[in-house]
Amino acid sequence: MSEPQTTATAADPTAKRSVKDLVRAAISGWLGTALEFMDYQLYSLAAALVFADLFFSSENPAVAVVAAMATYGVGYVARPVGAFFFARLGDKTGRTKVLFYTILLMGLATTLIGFLPTYNQVGVLAPILLVLLRIAQGFGAGAEISGAGVMLAEYAPAKRRGIIASLVALGTNCGTLLASGIWAILLVAYSEQEVIDWAWRIPFIGSAIIMLFAIWVRFNLKETPVFEERDDVVDGKALSREETIQLATETGDVRTLEAMERKPWKAFSIALLLRFGQAGNSGMIQTYLISYITVVLLLDRSIGVNAVIVSSLVAFITVPLSGWLGDRFGRKRMYMIWAVIALIIIIPTMLMISSGVTVQVFIGYVVLHNLAVMSFASLENLTLPELFGARNRYTFTAMAREIAAIVATGAGPVIAAAWVSAVTGSFIPIIIMLFIFTLSALIASIWMPEVAGRDLTDPRDAI
Repeated sequence: MSEPQTTATAADPTAKRSVKDLVRAAISGWLGTALEFMDYQLYSLAAALVFADLFFSSENPAVAVVAAMATYGVGYVARPVGAFFFARLGDKTGRTKVLFYTILLMGLATTLIGFLPTYNQVGVLAPILLVLLRIAQGFGAGAEISGAGVMLAEYAPAKRRGIIASLVALGTNCGTLLASGIWAILLVAYSEQEVIDWAWRIPFIGSAIIMLFAIWVRFNLKETPVFEERDDVVDGKALSREETIQLATETGDVRTLEAMERKPWKAFSIALLLRFGQAGNSGMIQTYLISYITVVLLLDRSIGVNAVIVSSLVAFITVPLSGWLGDRFGRKRMYMIWAVIALIIIIPTMLMISSGVTVQVFIGYVVLHNLAVMSFASLENLTLPELFGARNRYTFTAMAREIAAIVATGAGPVIAAAWVSAVTGSFIPIIIMLFIFTLSALIASIWMPEVAGRDLTDPRDAI
């Protein structure tokens, strides 16, 4: 008996993939994104908790934190380069091949961080090696989450794309939760000195287990039906621009000819602003706030880690709910609603966090993280691929994500650390930066067209 097939419409080529194929694609996207965010959360927590002591020498602890955060940002410098390289390859030869390479490179770089010598052992060579591995990690990660989002969008039935593609955002959540959980266990199981001496290496080396499993899942993953049904794809490889125009002219393919004439700046600008809002909030909340709680508020290191764990558990509700609402009411409307809610809660949640009272810190962090980061992340992983046409979807999605990330997530924690230090621990700079990031997402959501249920085989951008 043949496997049950997914429901199809004229604009929904997923009928050529079985439910089993869809499940495998969903697991693949989830695993890869989980590994990416586990890698980055492992580093961000290590940067906030121990890397200032391990890899940087400074008599001023605040300066060492700024240096550790700057190294965190270096990974984001490499991401746009990796995004451009791998995403263009993915648009030409297929999504699944590229996603195999990205997860391998990303996972190896993370594992090797666990074997690095420290500053006390080799001096300045230690931060240099750390920077090199962060660059390699960023090069592979640059096209990972974008590719996972594109792959699931092109696999999922049109009316269920939001809930299915939200699995990518759940991957970010799972990675964050796993990394935070590992750090929480380390901080309980070992003394602070033991963590600094050797136990910090455990999560980085252990990440190889997830990498190997993800590689196994992706090894036999079928290509997306949308890619295979593109008119400009012949024998699994995209035709050149000149060949595509010639073929479209010969066959009277008006959509392709129109797509070739359009400039992508409108769709790209919207995607850039949407990503800038989510990535900026993510860098501030998931990276810098942990350091702020520890270094500025002088609370126990476990409080920030445990707050991330609790918030990540709550996000198992927030993420699929946001994806389902995006299917039910549209991406545009839900983006606007989440952005307005996020703007409203920034000040009260930051007041709770800065109070230093443990319960208030937990509540403020959980609310702020879920409403200003995870709700956007759920919508973003689908909305960005839907904004672009079939021929360059992976490239434009990846570049929009990574260009915004290098500015927002890469620079945000560094600016915040320096600014807060300059104003003697005030949380006002954090509030200002969160307002700027969230407003950018609101502006983009007002500007964008509705893209829910769009025909992803269309070579034209949505606007």
